[in-house]
Amino acid sequence: MHPTHPTWPMHPSDEAAQAAQAADVYASAPLLNCLLREIGEPEPGQPGPSGPWGDRRVYRLPAGGRLLRVRDGRRPRDPELFADGTWQRLGHAELVGLTAEELRLHTGLSNSELPVEMTGSRDVVAAILAARQGVTPPADPYRRSEQSLITGHPHHPAPKARGGGPVTGWLPYAPEAYARFPPVLLGLRADACVEDGDTTALDALGEAPDGYRLLPAHPWQLDLVGARPEIREAFADGRLVRLGPSPWTAWPTAAIRTLYVPGAGLFDADLFLKFSLDVRITNDIRRLWRHDLLALRRTDAAVTAAFRALDDGAAWLSDRGYRTADFAFEELAVLVRDGLRDHVTPGSTPLLAAALTEGTAGPYGLAGFDGNPLDTLADPAAWWTAYLRQVVPPALESFARHGVVLEAHLQNTVVAVDGDGMPVQALFRDAEGVKLLPDVTRAVGWERLVYCLVVNNLLEIAEALRERHPWLDLWGPARRELARYVSELPEVADLLRAPTLPGKTNLLLRWTEADGADARYLPVPNPLYEPGP
Repeated sequence: MHPTHPTWPMHPSDEAAQAAQAADVYASAPLLNCLLREIGEPEPGQPGPSGPWGDRRVYRLPAGGRLLRVRDGRRPRDPELFADGTWQRLGHAELVGLTAEELRLHTGLSNSELPVEMTGSRDVVAAILAARQGVTPPADPYRRSEQSLITGHPHHPAPKARGGGPVTGWLPYAPEAYARFPPVLLGLRADACVEDGDTTALDALGEAPDGYRLLPAHPWQLDLVGARPEIREAFADGRLVRLGPSPWTAWPTAAIRTLYVPGAGLFDADLFLKFSLDVRITNDIRRLWRHDLLALRRTDAAVTAAFRALDDGAAWLSDRGYRTADFAFEELAVLVRDGLRDHVTPGSTPLLAAALTEGTAGPYGLAGFDGNPLDTLADPAAWWTAYLRQVVPPALESFARHGVVLEAHLQNTVVAVDGDGMPVQALFRDAEGVKLLPDVTRAVGWERLVYCLVVNNLLEIAEALRERHPWLDLWGPARRELARYVSELPEVADLLRAPTLPGKTNLLLRWTEADGADARYLPVPNPLYEPGP
C-alpha cells in the first residue's frame, strides 16, 4: 500500500512532529493556490533555475508591496517572504498571518473567522494523518478513492475545516480516517413527518413503531443539533423516539455528510444518504436547506430526463426524495440517493474523480490511494482521450439540449474504469448543485459549467497527468473533444478562442463573508486557447 504520510527526509524523529510538519505542507498548498490566484501578481521576466531567484517563482502581493516566492506547481510549496534583504521561510501559521494582512489591505475589510478556519483546517489535517498511522486502508477501491482526500479542494483556503469543534467530535466520522459506523435510527411520529419524492428505501432500513416513520440520522448531526429546544421537546413529548444504532454500517464519502450504505448483508440497500450537518465545510454550512429540498423533485426530474436521452452510457445518481420532521425541517432532513450498483457498467470499477488528483509528484507529494490508475498508465494519451470522451459529452449535451447545468466538478464526478484502468463511464451526482435554465441566465449557466467542468475538473486531471508525463499533449485532445459541439453550442467556439477561463475566488468569497452559494470569478489562463496567426 502507498504510505499515508510524507516520504521526504525529515529531521524530527518524533511522529507527532513529523505529522505537524506534513500538515503544514499539505495545508499550505491550497492556501497558496488561493493567495497567488486571487491576489498575487507574477513578477515579470522570471529567470531560470540559475538566475537570482533560484528555482522558485516569485509573486508580488500588491496591497502590501511584498514579494513571495514558492516552488511552483499544482500544489505550490516552500513559501518564502522577502524581508530584511533575505528570503525567510514561512510556516503555515506565518502564511495565515500574511494572507490575513494582505486581505485587509486589499479589501479594506477585517475578518476574524477565516484565519481561525485556516488554522483549524491545518489542525484537521494533522489529526487525520495521525489517525491514519498504521491503519490499513479499505479493501474496496471505490471506498479508498472516496476516503483519500487529505488536502481536498486545491483552491480553497481552509478545505479541511470541520467547524472548530474538538477532534473527538468529528474524527469518528471523518472519511479521511477511513471511518465506518452505524447511523442512528429515530422513530418520527407520522403526523410530524414531511417527505417528498420516493423515500420508500428508508422504511427497509429498520423497524419503526406503529404510528411512526423511520428516520435515519448521522450521529454527528445529532451531536450538533440534539440539544436544541425544539428537538429536546420532540423527544420529551414522543414525536421523536430513539431506536438505537442501525444494525448495518455505512461509510462517509468525500462529502463527509453523505454516507454510502453498500448493497450487502441483511439490509441490501445500496443507497447514498445525505444529511444536514450544522458545520461550515468549505464555503457553506452543510445543511439540507429548505429551498433546495423544495426544488429537489423538479431539479432531479430534469437531470434524470436529460440523462435518459443520452446515448453515451453516462449515469445520473438520482436524488429520489427526502424525509424530515416538520419541527426541524432542515436540521433532521435525510435525502435518499441512488447507489452505484444499478448504474455502473458491469465489470468496471468506480472511482471518485477527485481522488485521481490527490497524489502529487516530488518529494513532498501525497501518496494518493492504492489503485489510482494514473500511477500505472501504459498509454497516458489514450487514457486522457477516454476520460474526455466519458466526462465532456454528458455535461455539454445536458446543457445544450435540456438546459441542465451540471455541477460537474471533481467531487461530483465518478469515473468507472475497466481492468486496465481505462475510463469506460462517467457518473454524476448531487442535484443540490444543479442549475436549470431559465432559472439562471444562459450566460451565468455557461460560466458555471465552464468553471466546474473545465477549471475544476479537466484542468486538475490534466495537471495530475502532466506531473507524471510532462511530454504529454493534453490540450490538443481536449480542444478536439470540445470542438465536436461547436455547431450545437456556439459558446464552445468562444471558449476555444478565449485567452482566459473563470476561476472561482474562494479566498475572497470567504474573507468578504459572501453567501455560501455565491460564485464570483476572476480570469485565469485558458490552456485551450490557441492564438490565431
